[in-house]
Amino acid sequence: MQIISGIDGDIHTAVAIGKFDGMHLGHRKLLEEISSHREKRLHSLVFTFESPVMDFFTGEKSRVLTTNDEKLRLFEEAGVEFVYIMPVNKDTVSYEPEAFVKDMLVTRLHASLIAAGADLSFGDKGAGNMALIKRLSSEHGGEPCYRAVEIDKVMYGDQEISSTLVRDAVASGDMERAGAMLGRPYSIYGRVEHGRMLGRTIDMPTANLIPDEDKLMPPYGVYRSEVFVGGRKLKGITNIGVKPTVKDDDAVTVETHIPGFEEDIYGQDIEVRLLSFIRPEMKFDSIDMLKTQIKADILKIADPVSESEAVSFAASDSKERI
Repeated sequence: MQIISGIDGDIHTAVAIGKFDGMHLGHRKLLEEISSHREKRLHSLVFTFESPVMDFFTGEKSRVLTTNDEKLRLFEEAGVEFVYIMPVNKDTVSYEPEAFVKDMLVTRLHASLIAAGADLSFGDKGAGNMALIKRLSSEHGGEPCYRAVEIDKVMYGDQEISSTLVRDAVASGDMERAGAMLGRPYSIYGRVEHGRMLGRTIDMPTANLIPDEDKLMPPYGVYRSEVFVGGRKLKGITNIGVKPTVKDDDAVTVETHIPGFEEDIYGQDIEVRLLSFIRPEMKFDSIDMLKTQIKADILKIADPVSESEAVSFAASDSKERI
């Protein structure tokens, strides 16, 4: 996958336009559309934005379901060939909609197909929409210069899946509902960092991540999770919050205990997928009480661990602690 500023040569593209926050099932349907035209020698290209457009107008920093790094990972996993990331500034938000289609999408990005949802808006005052893209597609003497494809919404029950709906589910801690709309569990990517190493002293080591400041976090608490480490999927239990029992600052951390796992993974990038909420974050009167509660929490994730995984955990002979 290439991040580009334009397309050179005799390359024609199928372009998907969107914010792609969360990469939910609706977004995946859009990516499937542009990838389905490879037999016509159209290369898949995603046009997206560097930051939420509304942040420019409000002056506030909104929380996102997927950071830019996470989006790029997901685009690559989906087989996207090219990504164009538009900066959000005074010039780009005032882009005249017709010029955006003709100069940016057709001329600069060689769009032979443009796909988007019916709720698409772009350009100055958000005046650009799917109706405009359809109209401009056949403006050249009645001959279409590109094909316009409107993608139908994907439904979750009787509701249209949207980033807003997923955001509401995450913010309420309903990870099952969020995962159903995303088509995968809600994830946090990051590099394992050194913490206070309290987990080592109570024989419950944790892999510690500091989440991106723009990342939308679910309510503080303990979650059943799965962790991807070096290509392996392991069962875990994750605490998100400020650890009120052992520290007095308000820095948010994501700490995951992987039962039976004893490898040194400091400095490695891992993915933590949140499967379900177990309990809210609590402050305990002592470390012993905290340890007792963590052991009780671990029992709640015991069933999903298969016998083969349990054997794998037990077989680990590394003496290094996370």
